[in-house]
Amino acid sequence: MEAQLSPLLPLYRRARAADSPFALAVVVHTSGSTYRKPGALMAIAADGTYAGLLSGGCLEGDLCEHARAVIATGKPHTVTYNTGGSDDALWGLGVGCEGAMQILLLRVGPAEDWQPVAHLERALSQHERTAVAIAVESRSPEIAAGRVLLPGTDSPEEAAALIARVAQSTRPTWLESSTVRLFALPLALPPRLLLLGGGPDAAPIVDLAARLMWKVTVFDHRPAYAQAEHFPAAERVALGRPQELARVLDLSAYEAAVVMSHHLPSDLEYLRTLAASPIGYAGLLGPPHRREKLLGDLGGAAEALRGRLHAPVGLDLGGRTPESIALSIVAEIHLHLHQPALRSRAEPSAHRTDDA
Repeated sequence: MEAQLSPLLPLYRRARAADSPFALAVVVHTSGSTYRKPGALMAIAADGTYAGLLSGGCLEGDLCEHARAVIATGKPHTVTYNTGGSDDALWGLGVGCEGAMQILLLRVGPAEDWQPVAHLERALSQHERTAVAIAVESRSPEIAAGRVLLPGTDSPEEAAALIARVAQSTRPTWLESSTVRLFALPLALPPRLLLLGGGPDAAPIVDLAARLMWKVTVFDHRPAYAQAEHFPAAERVALGRPQELARVLDLSAYEAAVVMSHHLPSDLEYLRTLAASPIGYAGLLGPPHRREKLLGDLGGAAEALRGRLHAPVGLDLGGRTPESIALSIVAEIHLHLHQPALRSRAEPSAHRTDDA
């Protein structure tokens, strides 16, 4: 899930409002140890300001110099950094990461109809899967190097099929022929998290998730808690009875949910609804004896939560403050979303022993 667009959008919108082109940097290949992987994006303005990181700040200054030429000429340019060889010392970077990174720079502006960023922004706003393809190298008279191919446009049949296939995945893919090398880049959609309970301890979870660009919905049956001003970083705050959850929200839109209302009857209804939902991660706040009571009250419906329920929710990171618990919860969900191999080691997740 490398092609995260959200960090680039403020720079893109400023540039578009000023009708000023900028450079889009796309990591197309890496080897060894690198800070980012293929598909990572960075936007660079003509004045050298940038959004997104492709290294820990080691390569960005040099990359900005190359970007200025791309912005001025409109000609795409590929830059290769080898942070483990003699070039590293010659540049004076001294990174020593023992990795190599190939980065393609493209101009994005009025002449390019602001593509591919305009297309990706539209898809992101609608939370729709999509992908674009970029000609990194070409000897074809039909596809010039640096050309951006969008879905639904007049693209060669093989390229259109590649874009459609990659749009349904999370992995960038190459298509190589005797005349062209295409790099297909899927848009990484931000995960959606549902918090079932809007008490004060939900606020740090919302804040941490928002820092990761996740989209968070807070749902609560209490008007005093279901207040949008309490959660300025949330995508949505909804008021409703626990029994109305599946009617008020489309649960198929969420990757994870955390039950944390601190109200036993409400938590029981939330778990009953989650058991019938497709949500892959369900977290439950509270100690093990509370979990066992709720699962017992669920009866046969509890079986549907097997393998999905993390209770007590959160990795065992230490600390008992709301912020520490929020960190443990977000970390466990992050693990669930990004590291399936490591996730299997963390289950069952009987880590938190906090009282509800």
